[in-house]
Amino acid sequence: QAHLVESGGGLVQAGESLTLSCEATRSTFNLNIGRWYRQAPGNQRELVAEVRSGGATKYSDAVKGRFTISRDNAKNAVYLLMNNLRPEDTAVYYCNGLGTEGFTVVDYWGQGTQVTVSS
Repeated sequence: QAHLVESGGGLVQAGESLTLSCEATRSTFNLNIGRWYRQAPGNQRELVAEVRSGGATKYSDAVKGRFTISRDNAKNAVYLLMNNLRPEDTAVYYCNGLGTEGFTVVDYWGQGTQVTVSS
């Protein structure tokens, strides 16, 4: 069974916005760090955004000022608001959660969701 379920990908035109969602399926999971990665064909998977338990965020230079990562602890969810999308943002986006279940450190990944931005 998947531990993180993603949704929100799709096809948009340049300049439009999308919001990606990533929700944990296990209530026993205690999220510490939520991250969004993306991977385009022929490219390495890159980290684009991170949110820590205290709310501190980081962004890659490519998305800084356009993307916003957030979290909802009550829903065990992480979100990525993507504004002013560009064709170069086209990729499969993966959420990642680092946390714990009891004494165990766990690292969960979402299934990936396709974002396609047309010119």
